[in-house]
Amino acid sequence: MSLVNGVQQTVIDLMDRGLAYGDGHFTTMQVVNGRIVLWPRHLARLQQACQRLGMVAPDWDGLRASVDAAITGIDVGCAKLMVTRGSGGRGYSPAGCDSPRWVLTLSAYPVHYLQWQEEGIDLVVCRQRLGEQPMLAGLKTLNRLEQVLLKRELETRQAVEGVVLNTRNVLVEGVSANLFWRRERIVFTPDLSHSGVTGVMRHWVMDELKQMGIELRVVEAPLESLWQAQEVWLTNALMGLVPVRRIEQTSYPHRELIRQLQERLRIEV
Repeated sequence: MSLVNGVQQTVIDLMDRGLAYGDGHFTTMQVVNGRIVLWPRHLARLQQACQRLGMVAPDWDGLRASVDAAITGIDVGCAKLMVTRGSGGRGYSPAGCDSPRWVLTLSAYPVHYLQWQEEGIDLVVCRQRLGEQPMLAGLKTLNRLEQVLLKRELETRQAVEGVVLNTRNVLVEGVSANLFWRRERIVFTPDLSHSGVTGVMRHWVMDELKQMGIELRVVEAPLESLWQAQEVWLTNALMGLVPVRRIEQTSYPHRELIRQLQERLRIEV
């Protein structure tokens, strides 16, 4: 099922700037028992992206009502919500694009994430590097070509996920998830002020760690930092928290903190 500005349809204007230039942003959400998990955080992400990109915002109340109606009766599923600047003429200038367009698509929940959450996954270190884009850092824009190429690399290497660094060989994230690691009593996550996506689940984990009284450091760190960790995990809004079993030749048998966070998330969901 798909909605365009609240109307059920599967076509979009060919002059839409999201199609022409990737001029828009999106968030991917888990649906449980007919409601969006962590909706206030997803809404905050969408609002912040509109502000940073200088886009006219859609009617959030009307959007929410349409989304709620569309997901009624869904026990478990996936909802992707895209917001574009709308339609415009030829050229980069956004002048006159004052009618944003939002698109909702619904799909089945990736059930393999449940196995990942329980058993963990192995990661490779991606050979390709992310560029640094401070103007867009943190945003989940519609231009995901770096991730497309990284996913292609994973498939070529028969891997399910990977650690991604930037061109300065600093840790950034996973291909489709944020990255955390614990060394002794301190948790670390990469600084995303130059590249990467600040995920909704990343924010949730950071807030939970604060409530638990666990020190969190946002850092620029080399790959070697992971070799010293006791626990490593990935997060996004669909997979939740996924333990990492191994990266290359290094294993991570400990999952004490990950299990605590997973349990806290189950209570919230």
